[in-house]
Amino acid sequence: MSDQPIVVMCAVGTRDEAARIARSLVETRLAACVQMMPIESWYRWDGAVENAPEVMLHVKTMRSRFVALVEAIEALHSYDVPEIVATPIIDASPRYLAWLRAEVL
Repeated sequence: MSDQPIVVMCAVGTRDEAARIARSLVETRLAACVQMMPIESWYRWDGAVENAPEVMLHVKTMRSRFVALVEAIEALHSYDVPEIVATPIIDASPRYLAWLRAEVL
């Protein structure tokens, strides 16, 4: 696994559930930081177009922690198929990257 910094996005149904997941990820050092933002999602589920308010988590971590992070989110998440999508951080300030690495490795 790479030492690549990543941002993982995960939509959650409620603020309470989002806060519980965020706290757990930071406490267990799977994430250095988790930001929560209210969103509105449109999606297809069981053949129907659905619409729902959700909370988007932006999880800052390292690629080497991704598998454990997915397992932790899936254990805490209420959805049958939670969105867990990672994108690389291609550049960031050196001090921020040093802090991120120190918090999760």
